[in-house]
Amino acid sequence: MQALSAPEPIRRVADRLSDRLASRLGSQIESGALRPGERLPTEQQLATEHGVSRTVVREAVHQLKSRALVVSRQGSGVFVAQAPLNQPLAFDPAVLGSVQAVVHVVEVRRVLEGEIAALAAERATRSQIAALRRALKAIDTAVAAGQDGVAEDLAFHRVIGEATGNPQFRLLLGFLEQYLREGMRITRGNEARRTDFMQAVQLEHRAMVEAIAARDPDRARRCATEHILSGERRLVEGGVIAGRRQAAPKSRTSKP
Repeated sequence: MQALSAPEPIRRVADRLSDRLASRLGSQIESGALRPGERLPTEQQLATEHGVSRTVVREAVHQLKSRALVVSRQGSGVFVAQAPLNQPLAFDPAVLGSVQAVVHVVEVRRVLEGEIAALAAERATRSQIAALRRALKAIDTAVAAGQDGVAEDLAFHRVIGEATGNPQFRLLLGFLEQYLREGMRITRGNEARRTDFMQAVQLEHRAMVEAIAARDPDRARRCATEHILSGERRLVEGGVIAGRRQAAPKSRTSKP
């Protein structure tokens, strides 16, 4: 089998060999090439076969275990698991293979954030609104200290999810964070280069908080959606991603 070659660097986005190996083995399991109950080759055999280190193999197998695709049996090795009735949520690791692919995850976030903010405006408690204001201040403090503010930004959106009163949103946002973190680093790195970008982000965050505090779900939805869209526009303006192609207008032909 062809060895996994070292990936080329792609604009600040990690493309780890372990992700690629996990994706390859996962595809073999899902296609039936590796059947339930079948024992995986040993760690050394996989390392040799795919041209990677044993550390890479261990990380890849760990990913497969977290997706419930394989199970370990003490003293016997790693085996393909029986297909579960309910599949766990997972994204293809290739989603982090380029900046443009990261934007695809941001689009998923855009669909969610508006409705999450609207629900938060309807349900947030006074203590949760206070927590939102503290989270907002934490972002400003981190940026003023010369940090990227990514962890604080993620925490801010997590508090909005918690303010919905629906624990499933907290779990869903927690899952997305592993994919959003790199995209947010790119976004905030781009915004940090321009004062007007940073000021716009601060205003957008504050507008979301004020809409939630005012118990205005429609305004909260608009502010959250516009925040995500504006972030994408800033990436285009900063030259990080290409602009979206606009559909060509339909020409009108006059009837004779």
